[in-house]
Amino acid sequence: MEPVTQPTTAAVGSMSKPPKSQSPWALARRKFLKNKIAMISLVFLITVTVLSIFAEPLTVPVEETAKINLTQMSKEPSAEHFFGTDKSGRDVFARTLHGGQTSLLLAFSITISVIIIGSIVGATAGFFGGWVDNALMRFTDFMMNFPFLLFVIVLKSIFLESSTATLIFVISVLSWTGTARLVRSKVMAEKENEYILSAISIGCSPFKTITKHLLPNVMSTIIVQATLTLAVMIVAETGLSFLGFGVPMNIPSWGNMLQEARSPDVLTSKWWIWIPPAAVLTGTILSINFIGEGFKDAFNPKSNR
Repeated sequence: MEPVTQPTTAAVGSMSKPPKSQSPWALARRKFLKNKIAMISLVFLITVTVLSIFAEPLTVPVEETAKINLTQMSKEPSAEHFFGTDKSGRDVFARTLHGGQTSLLLAFSITISVIIIGSIVGATAGFFGGWVDNALMRFTDFMMNFPFLLFVIVLKSIFLESSTATLIFVISVLSWTGTARLVRSKVMAEKENEYILSAISIGCSPFKTITKHLLPNVMSTIIVQATLTLAVMIVAETGLSFLGFGVPMNIPSWGNMLQEARSPDVLTSKWWIWIPPAAVLTGTILSINFIGEGFKDAFNPKSNR
């Protein structure tokens, strides 16, 4: 009969030690890093953003992109001009990078404004309920009734000086309603949990309860909404600039560059004028959408990815 071996103290300690649990944020980060499409999209977006930020050191100053050079009109891509030149003799590569700086700056600024306004309105309405909820939601419904494109055109016409700040203000004022309704629904569901009721019972102020208990627990929803809003804002800025109601024409942007594609001659014979900004714009929007889907899967507890 073989002798029974007793487990050592170290073995007993290792067997009795419970597995280390991970926080929801750590699990979400781990799942997001395993999402190859989301990571490739993130690298692409960071690359485009960095190149756009350092557009002036890499190319000519932004003032040079607005100057007309009659001797360099519609030149094909070459060693001197990587993406060729447009009908005014301006370097397409430089304008693409500077245009990305303008378009991304507007998109990020508008997204931040939309998320802040929508989160404040939605969290306040969802937490207090009653007449506060009714008043804020009726105001939200009122803002949602305005035709976006028509109202932007009217407000842009009212301001005497057209600028990027005006565009940021106008689009931000009209675009926060969806975020507010989403945050409101999440806050209303979250405030019924015991930890919120305990915080209220021990005398936490509404401001502290919202900022330190509610918003951190709905932050995953806000992050996903922010990524999707960012892609929508890039499309909105590009569409308005393409129609002539967006960024002023003397400032390069992807929408302003795509305006020249309306000419049949450029569209068919001078592909280098519009394909580079169109390709970068399409890649940026797709990458943001893939990143948003990656965040959505990562924060979804039912997701196995």
